[in-house]
Amino acid sequence: MRIQTILVLLAPVLAAEVRTLTRMQAVDLALKQNPELMMARLQEQKAAQQVRVARDPFLPKVFAGSGLAYSNGFPMSVEGSAPTVVQARAVASVFNKPQSLQLAAARENARGVELDTHARRDAIAFRTIELWLEAQRGVRQLEAARTRLASLDKVAELVRLRVEAGRELPLETRRAALEVAKARQRAEAIESDQAFAEGTLAMVLGFAPGDRVRAAAEETSSIDLPETEEAAVNRALEDNKEIRRLESALLAKGLEAQAHRAERWPKLNLVAQYGLFAKFNNYEDFFQRFQRHNGQIGVSLEVPILSGSAAEASAAQAGLEASRLRLEINDTRGRIDLETRRAFQTVKTATTARDVSRLDLEVARESLSVLLAQLEEGRAGLRQVEEARSLESAKWAAYYEAQHGLEHARFALLRHTGGLLAGLR
Repeated sequence: MRIQTILVLLAPVLAAEVRTLTRMQAVDLALKQNPELMMARLQEQKAAQQVRVARDPFLPKVFAGSGLAYSNGFPMSVEGSAPTVVQARAVASVFNKPQSLQLAAARENARGVELDTHARRDAIAFRTIELWLEAQRGVRQLEAARTRLASLDKVAELVRLRVEAGRELPLETRRAALEVAKARQRAEAIESDQAFAEGTLAMVLGFAPGDRVRAAAEETSSIDLPETEEAAVNRALEDNKEIRRLESALLAKGLEAQAHRAERWPKLNLVAQYGLFAKFNNYEDFFQRFQRHNGQIGVSLEVPILSGSAAEASAAQAGLEASRLRLEINDTRGRIDLETRRAFQTVKTATTARDVSRLDLEVARESLSVLLAQLEEGRAGLRQVEEARSLESAKWAAYYEAQHGLEHARFALLRHTGGLLAGLR
């Protein structure tokens, strides 16, 4: 029983799967099965159905039934109609200005929901790239941290031997052990962060709980970025989905306000009706002529005389909401301008930091090469070489960090300028 309980508790862990994906594979999967994006698509379908609801009054409707009844005396009405064996009626709206504007508003709302889905798609793609870069950085940093730990272990062993030989103070042993402990702590922290990033990436991609997605090894690809800051800002404001969504919402509110004001307009409906009469309803006794098949077709006109204050109040509310949306659009444009300029400068800063880190790494590698040559000539000790190896590993870790910062900054700028998915491909 105890073994069975342990197996049940360990089942999710044992069933967990580690998938290795490239950046593009991860983004494609996110766009297909991300839960948040799937819910947004459901909202898009719901908005499309709302358009069908708003269009319904303009579609002809036909109803058939029976008002069958036996009459004793004058044939009175059955639910507003004369007694009939079979009756049918058709209704369709011919001119209804408020409903026409409501239909236009529903279509615009559906377009806004579609734009919101596209914005969510870009946000999910960027989130996936962020997590993929985090996972990739974890793999690289962990490799560098383990290499440095191995070098420091060798240094600590050399120090121990020199202390035993009386060539170093015992304090040096503690110092070397401290450096080893720090390096091990750093490696464990990196491993933990990597596991969290891989697990979060799997969740964003819609995989089962406990699964992990590992970043596949791939070279850094070139990305087409705007050459100037002004070009970046213009591109960001030109086709920003958030601004387009707000503009769509503003247009929908304007149509909604017009629809409420149009309640004062007359409404024209097409009506048609057919009835099959029977003699047992005494029509021949009370009317000069009896006819079994009867029908009529025409229009009904409704002209509002006093429509009340609700329509004007609703129009005023829609107008106030439109004013709020205009302010939000202006605020959003200013924010996007500022964020895009900041993202462009971040790319420049990250590029400089990457270049400095690369030069620093080259110096560390050349210094190690010099020490290796001196070791062969007997002019350098093994401890110096291992310390240089440890330093080189630390410089590799710094370079990977700088490279990650540059990649993240580039994709962030692509997201602001609306070319994220195109840049990926």
